[in-house]
Amino acid sequence: MIALYKLLNVALPPLSLILLPTFMLPFLLFKLLMHVNKLVSSENLAAKVVLITGAASGIGEQLAYEYGRRGAKLSLVDIRKENLEAVAEKARCLGSPDVIIIGADVSKVQDSKRFVDETVDYYGRLDHLVNNAGIGKPPVQVDNLRDVSEYTPIMDINFWGAVYGSVYAIPHLKNSKGKIIVIASGCGWFPLPRLSVYNASKAAVISFFETLRMELGWAISITIATPGFVKTDLALMAYKNEANLRKIPMGSALECAKDIVESACRGDLYVTNPSWVKVLFPWKVLYPQLVDSAIRFLFGLYPKKGNFHFSNNSDLKLE
Repeated sequence: MIALYKLLNVALPPLSLILLPTFMLPFLLFKLLMHVNKLVSSENLAAKVVLITGAASGIGEQLAYEYGRRGAKLSLVDIRKENLEAVAEKARCLGSPDVIIIGADVSKVQDSKRFVDETVDYYGRLDHLVNNAGIGKPPVQVDNLRDVSEYTPIMDINFWGAVYGSVYAIPHLKNSKGKIIVIASGCGWFPLPRLSVYNASKAAVISFFETLRMELGWAISITIATPGFVKTDLALMAYKNEANLRKIPMGSALECAKDIVESACRGDLYVTNPSWVKVLFPWKVLYPQLVDSAIRFLFGLYPKKGNFHFSNNSDLKLE
């Protein structure tokens, strides 16, 4: 076994360098043909049933409007049920034939089961589950975290909130050959400083739904959205509390929602908006040291004189 490991360590790198460019051209041709096929056979959403979590504001609100324009029946879920009334009314005006609203906390297992059951009981089916609900906290550096437990709701809502609803929706989505759309973040694969727990929650989302797609991709289509900074309350909070984030251009929630719905209807594996964010991925894979150094420079993370730190008794000290 040790000999096999050594052989793989020696043989696989050069073999990969040979095979990667060899497969590139036929793979790109295959992708082009698949893209053309998806454009021709894009899903018609008229009368389809779509459940959207976190639909009271931000990307979730815009998704409700975009699905409404395409004639889908909507089940809108948010912990702030009172804010869903206006969203539901506008979605109806834009073309949705029927909209129900459900107040629920996606981080609670029973709430997640309930909003799936209520949707299916009302409409008799479920075609798209859109896991959009998410939260963040003001940016903070890891070594300045005081009470780490304050950040556990980020994982509870962003990650478990997507998992719970999906688990209960899977049997219904199998019946309808439906789709799961999950709103992760570009920060899930290109983490930014001072957003550590948020980055981790979105990385977990990407990994879970990539795994789910391997297991159930034959029965349920799964589209993972990885938006960049899009103009939402969450992004504006981050901008307000972290000046360095303002160097990153902010995209439109409306345009982001349009891209997500179009990609879901085509059955795309991934969608990223703004699209320029995708350019960062090969840089991170091929030149990680360069990317780390550039981010440190942009965020001013190099050591400075007079650094503050906290001793074990939490007293502020100056070096």
